[in-house]
Amino acid sequence: MGRVLVIEDDRAIALGLRVNLRKEGHDVILAHDGEDGFARALDKNVDLVILDVMLPGRNGFEIVKEMRKRGADVPVLILTAKAMEGDKILGLRLGADDYLAKPFGLGELLARVEALLRRKAPRDDREAERSRFGEVEVDLGAQIVTRAGQPVEVTPQEFKVLRLFLTSSGRALSRDDILARCWGAEYEGTPRTVDNFVRSLRVKLERDPEAPRHFLTVRGHGYRFEK
Repeated sequence: MGRVLVIEDDRAIALGLRVNLRKEGHDVILAHDGEDGFARALDKNVDLVILDVMLPGRNGFEIVKEMRKRGADVPVLILTAKAMEGDKILGLRLGADDYLAKPFGLGELLARVEALLRRKAPRDDREAERSRFGEVEVDLGAQIVTRAGQPVEVTPQEFKVLRLFLTSSGRALSRDDILARCWGAEYEGTPRTVDNFVRSLRVKLERDPEAPRHFLTVRGHGYRFEK
């Protein structure tokens, strides 16, 4: 359970989210404009922000950009217009953790909320920061990777990509998503960059890189991680 801040100017949507999130046991705070929402998002007791892009006063992109600039690491789920693919990518590049297109299904939103809250593990829970698959163990806090008990050298950028896969809850990630989340808004690389990093992780962590069991290709889209 967590404290969820919903920043949404459509009061019907905001109230509906509050009702359903409370049914799941979450504490819910509402903000209906960008200025109020931004101020509340800086509260260290907030565990998750659900953020609409189109807001009066200050839009969602400005809010998430300024949050990250100020060091706020709370997970952010942005809500975008259905056809605005560019909005999704921009939001991720600016620091959002996930996105959902309107109109959205309640079940999918609740599932994404739960996944994002699971990523925000308690800082004193060391076991919650460990992930295991196959012969590999990853300490997300210490950024240490071992395979069959032996240390594996991964670069800082490889670790960013690995962390994204481990916290993606098995969802397929497009190459553009991975670029946005792991390289940021200023990077001018191509989707081929992602292919090269995934190949490197397969070589280092898969038993058979040519027949991977964990870092799986989703044809025509990107990649998916499976434990």
